[in-house]
Amino acid sequence: MTEPTDGPAPEQENLEPAAEEQPAEAPAEPSAPTAEQQLAERTLDLQRLQAEYVNYKRRVDRDRELVRAQGEAAVLQSLLTVLDDIARADEHGELTGGFKAVADSLQQAVTKHQLEAFGAKGDAFDPSLHEAVFHAGESTEVEVTSVDTVMRTGYRHGERVLRPATVGVVDPASSAGPVDEAEVDVEVPDDASSLTGDETDEK
Repeated sequence: MTEPTDGPAPEQENLEPAAEEQPAEAPAEPSAPTAEQQLAERTLDLQRLQAEYVNYKRRVDRDRELVRAQGEAAVLQSLLTVLDDIARADEHGELTGGFKAVADSLQQAVTKHQLEAFGAKGDAFDPSLHEAVFHAGESTEVEVTSVDTVMRTGYRHGERVLRPATVGVVDPASSAGPVDEAEVDVEVPDDASSLTGDETDEK
């Protein structure tokens, strides 16, 4: 039999029961998309693909047209010297017979491919179209600086200038009008009055 121990009894720890940990609520699972939502998503995807294809096709067509125009312009530019020779032959009356038929066919072909000649006497001078190599003075027949002589015809393909026209230019005459005699101030010499008096006395 054990004997009671002297002294105060050891304090018993009041241990509060630990609060039971509540399990974290699991996130609600997303509801499965309905058939209508799936259809709307697929429709948007299809529209996006169609827009991308249209833009791609436009770029391809634009690039193809640019390459075609550049190639066409290069071929036409190589024919400019031939057209110059034909023009000179025509000026000298040498464009006759079969040669004239060939020249006419060539001219029709280049015109069909939008080759246009420009540069004629009387045209207003445009530095983007004309290359001035000499100045022919002034003229009362023009109101602005104009082409007076065409030394070599210019050509353009559509909006692109393949070769500027080589020209001589003339400026409009100065705007000084005729002199009004009433406004002319005549300077009288100092001895004019005495000379007049002497002549009167003699008479």
